[in-house]
Amino acid sequence: MLNAPIPPHVDPRKLADRGATLEGEVSLASLLRLCDPLADNSGSVRAKFSFGRDEQKAVVIRSQIDVEVKMVCQRCLELVALPIHSECEYAVVKEGTAIELQPKGYDVLEMGEEPLDLLALVEDELLLALPIVPTHNTNFCQQPAGLDEPESSEDEVTRSNPFSVLAQLKRDPNV
Repeated sequence: MLNAPIPPHVDPRKLADRGATLEGEVSLASLLRLCDPLADNSGSVRAKFSFGRDEQKAVVIRSQIDVEVKMVCQRCLELVALPIHSECEYAVVKEGTAIELQPKGYDVLEMGEEPLDLLALVEDELLLALPIVPTHNTNFCQQPAGLDEPESSEDEVTRSNPFSVLAQLKRDPNV
């Protein structure tokens, strides 16, 4: 087991043959695509990758990724700290492998001869795990004042229904 910064590129086939486990941290600020929706990019991502082979001798990667991100709550517009946890199992296959030959029950990583970009994999997993609408727990968060209900204007109250003319025409037997 290697407990150090996560290497940027690895050969998963060689690591699977050794049954290796990589565990370490990555600076959140170094994951630029992930930092774009965040309010703060301080902190680090904890990641663990276990490489091995399954019963069909397919190369398998099991990942566990944890991070706490700060986003803007869409209810109160204050910062909210959100713990993100992602676990995934990948099967590594050659590029162009037919779908029926791919191992079942895994997310598939198609690879050519180049090494796997492990940092891009971490970033992709975390982007998928981010909430679509970040909010505080409803017990701790209230909407900003004035956003409860829109006030009805006087124009809306006095304005008549444009279809009322049609209702009158429907009642008139001469039409």
